[in-house]
Amino acid sequence: QVQLVESGGGLVQAGGSLRLSCAASGSIVSINAMVWYRQAPGKQRELVAIITSGGSTNYADSVKGRFTISRDNAKNTVCLQMNSLKPEDTAVYYCNAAVVTTPGLYVYNYWGQGTQVTVSS
Repeated sequence: QVQLVESGGGLVQAGGSLRLSCAASGSIVSINAMVWYRQAPGKQRELVAIITSGGSTNYADSVKGRFTISRDNAKNTVCLQMNSLKPEDTAVYYCNAAVVTTPGLYVYNYWGQGTQVTVSS
């Protein structure tokens, strides 16, 4: 069993910054891609940023240049540094990871519980 726990959400004014963290724990052999998604009220969940085990990254166009994803493979954590926040960044942010688990070395997809980010204008 694997758990993902997010932290770092909150309320911030437009132009401000927040840093989200996600820690994975449990029967982990390794973690492939780690991803941040977000879901705003009344909208579909969308991919925000992704980082591979090798450190390659990709971002949604709406956050390029403002958000930075990073990971610590030794600690099984992923972070999302969010700068120059806008009201349209308001959403619940979810951590997602493709985890190689033991026993059996199967790869499963896990989700965190989500953390609320609210950006006021």
